[in-house]
Amino acid sequence: MKQDLLNFAQRRQFLADCGVGLGRCALLSLLGGTASAAPSADIAVSHLPSFQAKAKRVIYLFMAGAPSQLEMFDYKPKLVELEGKPLPPSVIEGQRYAFIQPDAAVLGPRFKFARHGESGAELSEVLPHLATVADDIAIARSVHTDKFNHSPAQLFVNTGFGIPGRPSMGSWLSYGLGNEADDLPSFVVLMSGGSVSGGAAMWSSGFLPSSHQGVPLRSQGDPILHISSPPGYDTLAQRESLDLIRQLNEQRLDVVGDPEIATRINAYEMAFRMQARAPELMDFSDEMAESLALYGANPDDSKAAFANNCLLARRLVERGVRFVQVYHNGWDHHSNVEGGVRNQCELTDQACAALIKDLKQRGLLDDTLIVWGGEFGRTPMVEASAALGRSLGRDHHPQAFTMWFAGGGIRPGVTVGATDELGFHVVEQPIAIPDVQATILHCLGIDHERLTYRYQGLDFRLTGVEEHHPVEALLA
Repeated sequence: MKQDLLNFAQRRQFLADCGVGLGRCALLSLLGGTASAAPSADIAVSHLPSFQAKAKRVIYLFMAGAPSQLEMFDYKPKLVELEGKPLPPSVIEGQRYAFIQPDAAVLGPRFKFARHGESGAELSEVLPHLATVADDIAIARSVHTDKFNHSPAQLFVNTGFGIPGRPSMGSWLSYGLGNEADDLPSFVVLMSGGSVSGGAAMWSSGFLPSSHQGVPLRSQGDPILHISSPPGYDTLAQRESLDLIRQLNEQRLDVVGDPEIATRINAYEMAFRMQARAPELMDFSDEMAESLALYGANPDDSKAAFANNCLLARRLVERGVRFVQVYHNGWDHHSNVEGGVRNQCELTDQACAALIKDLKQRGLLDDTLIVWGGEFGRTPMVEASAALGRSLGRDHHPQAFTMWFAGGGIRPGVTVGATDELGFHVVEQPIAIPDVQATILHCLGIDHERLTYRYQGLDFRLTGVEEHHPVEALLA
């Protein structure tokens, strides 16, 4: 046993030290390969598509911090009437909140709303660009969760579980559908607006082979750390080093049969191919000025980070990437919800609409699913605290929030679900987070109950063990 542990430690140290920068990149298991890891006895059932897929790939625009649905998508005139008064006791009985008391006073919506398009979708004035594609999106106003703090709620949306350690949605799709790209990972992560509460666990492969882990791309410098060879280390030397490492890894794989060694072999090869592909991917010089203007993209402007990431997401799916997770942090408005929502919409609204328009004109929207949403909603009641320096904000509200969808497999121009006149509880078509996940898998041709992986004697799936279903009203 001691000798086995020693061999394992020596093997890890060897991999860490050899291969110069690119070897370290592979060691961290940042890169997914085109081939899966060696078959594992823990794989339970077939994970091939169960029926005709409408979408081939996903771009998930995750608005970390929880956008206020009451300022953007779910207009409640009753809150205007009740502003400054407490909600009825029958409504708030038994409720828990992160920072406020349930009997806090009502805060009315801070913006005007209007109907748009033939669908008559009701949207806030801070979403003028999304209003131009109102007939291309499906709005779900009745999403709910049982997590009311950011980290567990974000993990729940991304992995189906509120504690770190489970595979993320992108990892499940990489495992279930594989990769269409030869020189890029199947699952890529883009970030703007700062770090997210759930951390790297939100794009982890969990107990799936690490070839399915999300690969974060940086917005400045090398897209991936150590992707560039050091000065004086040419392609031939890099290739010869990797060939030697591959031979040693293959010899060890023959001895111990560890599937993670096969994963690591694939990671090195993917990393080598990405040395040529990734810099080209990040270079927008071949984009037409009209495309940059459509998104509001500017590689030299930090304020355009989200717009740049949306444009990059389009470039990634064009090149065959299966799942692009675009995180944008900054929606946690415990104070000044009006100013906060306005500022965030100025950063994101144009690019979200541009992504739909751009994919549509390129013929990619029909088989690309776009998802927009956060981890929960915001309360109809005001948050104010002199001690914390907060006023005119909204607390966490898991009972009801809004998401929207567009593209492959989605019925455009519909609004699904409803909340009560206070925007407090769902009263029509409740949609749990696992229902959202089942809907995404359905659009990709997967029965969520069949996408499973046996780990430590149990069959796991993204949507958990309770009964959940795709939301038929959202499906084309």
